[in-house]
Amino acid sequence: MDFTRGISLQFDKYNVNRAKGQTIWRWRLKLSSLSAWVSQLTWPPKPWRPRGGNLLKATDWLLNQNNHQPPIAQTPTAPSSNSSPPVVQPKINRFFHFHPKKDQTHEESEEIEGHEQSHSLVHLRKRQKLAENQENNQKPSPEPPPPPLAERMRPRVLDEVVGQDHLLARDALLRSAIGCGRLPSVILWGPPGTGKTSIAKAIVSSCGGCGSSSYRFVSLSAVTCGVKDVREAVEEARKSKLKTSKSTVLFLDEVHRFNKAQQDSFLPVIEDGSIVFIGATTENPSFHLITPLLSRCRVLTLNPLKPHHITMLVKRAVFYEDRGLAASLKRLVKFEVNDDAIEFLSLHCDGDARVALNALEIAATTASARAKELNTDEDSRVLVVVSVDEVKEALQCKHLAYDRAGEEHYNLISALHKSMRGSDADAAIYWLARMVEGGEEPLYIARRLIRFASEDVGLADPQALTQAVSCYQACHFIGMPECNVILAQCVAYLALAPKSIAVYRAMGSAQKVVKESIGQNEGVPLHLRNAPTKLMKDLGYGKEYIYPPDNPDSSSQTYLPPSLQVTNFSIGRRLEGFLQ
Repeated sequence: MDFTRGISLQFDKYNVNRAKGQTIWRWRLKLSSLSAWVSQLTWPPKPWRPRGGNLLKATDWLLNQNNHQPPIAQTPTAPSSNSSPPVVQPKINRFFHFHPKKDQTHEESEEIEGHEQSHSLVHLRKRQKLAENQENNQKPSPEPPPPPLAERMRPRVLDEVVGQDHLLARDALLRSAIGCGRLPSVILWGPPGTGKTSIAKAIVSSCGGCGSSSYRFVSLSAVTCGVKDVREAVEEARKSKLKTSKSTVLFLDEVHRFNKAQQDSFLPVIEDGSIVFIGATTENPSFHLITPLLSRCRVLTLNPLKPHHITMLVKRAVFYEDRGLAASLKRLVKFEVNDDAIEFLSLHCDGDARVALNALEIAATTASARAKELNTDEDSRVLVVVSVDEVKEALQCKHLAYDRAGEEHYNLISALHKSMRGSDADAAIYWLARMVEGGEEPLYIARRLIRFASEDVGLADPQALTQAVSCYQACHFIGMPECNVILAQCVAYLALAPKSIAVYRAMGSAQKVVKESIGQNEGVPLHLRNAPTKLMKDLGYGKEYIYPPDNPDSSSQTYLPPSLQVTNFSIGRRLEGFLQ
């Protein structure tokens, strides 16, 4: 039979080193229509004979026969006399079960053996790597760490919420709405850690438990989502209402981060009742939320938590073993927190429950690590006592609720201004210290002091403005923290200085006259106009003007427009009183 019908060997030139001109000849196996050739194979003779052209059996038989070697095509003669003899391919040798010729050079044999060894080494490394991967996959994956303590201790029902009795009392707005099964759209406004998110989730849980109605809760954050996410949530809410008759409560945290166009997307769905909207914000809604959204929602203010509220939450975290401090560690640990540590924590978290619980968890972890070093029996239940030292180490410093661009920023500067106006130097320096410790920019405070020196002190002490300007320049020169004393000196001076708002009121009255004047504002009288040219003098500019230094008795000369001759801004009489 003709083996060349399916298999042929080509003899071509392979340039080993072009620089030296070395060229060898190599065999190339060319398989053409091999499957068609094997399918027509009628050899070997009986008693065994492949039926139906079984490709797998025929190939297996061909590779395991030693006596039946198919003929190989004749090797073409090398075109060059100085070329090396052809190199027999190792894979072809293994396929046809014959050995290379005896006259093959020693270097060529070493090259073939090295190639086979490297090939076996690669397969060995692959098998080792595969075995290691299988061992790693068989190892159990470690359990994920539990959520933070503040998240685990989040109230699940409204009865667990503390510190907001004005909203959750028996006859309060939210409690009455939940009892009737009709939730309104609301905006929860309050400082961080007062329970805005907890109240929103507890509302839905309480409504589901009362049986009057059921709600579906969807939570989004304005920090990570956009209008597309809101539209998808609204579409899901409409589908859910048709299928299950469940209303959807859409909770949006940090709603003040949405711009005007993004807030507009809530207006139609709140209007037609597709969703019950609950927004949470730490910023003043009057400044950060649009008026149409405020008209569709009720703004509910949350108060900062008092120290006894924080104490209650801390004791609750120690008492609950399933989601309290004991759940923070995997081994058997029992926690106790000293009363001094609880009191210190409640007084230094500034009414933020999240800060208190996170600091408590860090303090408990630190105390547990120290107790583990002293305990040698790992199977026994360890008693860990959290002292005030661990709480101080976890808290580092007192938490101050201050935002340089938020609500507290304007509250503190207002308190400073009013304390100086009331001549209470102690209170003024206290509010100054609150702003400085909160990280306020000192030049901003200095600019406000300059305004105060002219608005509230004014002509009663003209040196106050000089003091305030000098304070600004000194703060600009040396910066914080050295300029804190300079600010305190200026604040004390302005608080103790005599006060006068004559200039402030006179300026306000004059601006009111200018804004409310009927018709066009009157022109400047001719005798008060400057006449630098001959044409302007001919037009009457500066005519009949009396020069006061040369005419001390020029009191008859007027300086207001004719319609305002009887207007009196009262600044003249007040100034005379100060000069006397």
